[in-house]
Amino acid sequence: MKTLEDYVTCIPDFPEPGIMFRDVTSIIQDADGLTLAIDSLRSMLKGIDYDVIVGPESRGFIFGMPVAYAEKKPFIPVRKKGKLPRETISAKYDLEYGSAEIEMHRDAIKPGQKVVVIDDLIATGGTIKAITGMIEQLGGEVVKICFIMELAGLNGRSVLEGYPVESAIVYEGK
Repeated sequence: MKTLEDYVTCIPDFPEPGIMFRDVTSIIQDADGLTLAIDSLRSMLKGIDYDVIVGPESRGFIFGMPVAYAEKKPFIPVRKKGKLPRETISAKYDLEYGSAEIEMHRDAIKPGQKVVVIDDLIATGGTIKAITGMIEQLGGEVVKICFIMELAGLNGRSVLEGYPVESAIVYEGK
């Protein structure tokens, strides 16, 4: 029986020399890989009391939506600035070579709601840290953060200290 890691394609020297790129699309291009990924995320939520699932554009949508559907929970999208039609709140965060800004609808999270965040990958943790800040600004409580893959060498967990974080696959390098 294959493990989730068996579905990940590794591309050496992409996008630059010395980087081993872990391609999550090879998981979702295989029905068994996709099923295993969604089942892995759902198992991370066993015993967790939560109200909504939040996922960032775009791979957080890919993995968060089927979990929300299967668990009968609402899904809240986090998008790049300027993509949501109603009143939003936003957060800026740093990237390796610059910064970015993300938004969510101001009415997406109700005060007191317990929130799970799902994304494909944790690297430096900047995107998810920005998302947790927005959730808390709206009065929500982050009760779990789930990833398919983690690049432990980039220390993203340290940015998310104090939050329960779980990854299906942990790669020690970058």
